[in-house]
Amino acid sequence: MKAVLALADGRVFEGKSFGASGEASGEVVFNTAMTGYQEVLTDPSYKGQMVTMTYTQIGNTGINPEDIESSQLYLSGFIVKEYHDCYSNWRATMSLDAYLKENGVVGIQGLDTRALTRHLRDRGAQNGIISTVDFNHESLVSKARAIPSMAGLDLATGVTCEKPYHWTEKLWELGSGYPQAGPSELTYKVVAYDFGIKYNILRCLISAGCDVTVVPATFPAEEALDLNPDGIFLSNGPGDPEPMTEVIENIRKFIGKKPIFGICLGHQLLGLALGGRTIKLKFGNHGSNLPVMDLATRKVEITAQNHGFSVDIVSLTHAGELAHENLNDQTVEGMRHKELPIFSVQHHPEASPGPHDSHYLFGRFVEMMENNRN
Repeated sequence: MKAVLALADGRVFEGKSFGASGEASGEVVFNTAMTGYQEVLTDPSYKGQMVTMTYTQIGNTGINPEDIESSQLYLSGFIVKEYHDCYSNWRATMSLDAYLKENGVVGIQGLDTRALTRHLRDRGAQNGIISTVDFNHESLVSKARAIPSMAGLDLATGVTCEKPYHWTEKLWELGSGYPQAGPSELTYKVVAYDFGIKYNILRCLISAGCDVTVVPATFPAEEALDLNPDGIFLSNGPGDPEPMTEVIENIRKFIGKKPIFGICLGHQLLGLALGGRTIKLKFGNHGSNLPVMDLATRKVEITAQNHGFSVDIVSLTHAGELAHENLNDQTVEGMRHKELPIFSVQHHPEASPGPHDSHYLFGRFVEMMENNRN
């Protein structure tokens, strides 16, 4: 079946449909990871976006029930060069095509993803629409231009959990899958704010010895403090952090009271809570092969990333300082408070997909909580 991708600036690509039929719209971004499309599909941070995979062959490892990062697919559309329906993986249980159909996600294959990626790199991430029912270029471009901009959208409160819950699952082990942690293994009480939290973040916290209670994005700080946690964790998530004023005010109530660790959107929200500002990047950073330097050790790590906004470190000179730097575009990849036990990173130390170079940050959070126990 024919499919068409139209961008808001008038660029149009034609290809073939796979996955669900119909129309899908959102901000079109590109992801440079060579593997891990299943984790990309289930990452809540992609809500409101259509993802272009720069790696050419997608689908050849199928889909399995263990590698999901949330309970559903959040992205709007999936764009690939070459879809492979015949998969080979000892854990796979279904094809990518069937998975997209089952979850109502529209896909397009057979277009020139290199040309699309270069276009987005030069012109910037922009809104687009995929259609298997309307092939009129002018009509589709008009629809793409009517889509609201990602800037100004609070999407995180739409993907958060409805009520608090307790998590006990540890990191995956060959032969046993995801083992459950016993009470004796969990030493540090952590309240984790869910702005679109990935499962592997929770598993990393548990494996580091944290007793994790996950709470909704707008869970009152007073109630979180009543749980007497050793630390507060702020998760990843989609959209623009600036409209989340209620959440930002809530985070301010923890500053100076508890150790805080933030990842991705949580990092941006923490920057705003400390009085800084955020900026929208031209095309963002999405992938699992991006170099970052830890300025404390001068060690370069290869990291997983997924963000379209960045903290402006200059706006935080009175409270925060640069801790990690992106070596590709020199954007802020991490910050720490000058006096308080607070730090955050823009990249994803839990990976999934991606390398494990930054896993040590969960241990740094645990050490911080140990040093600040009453």
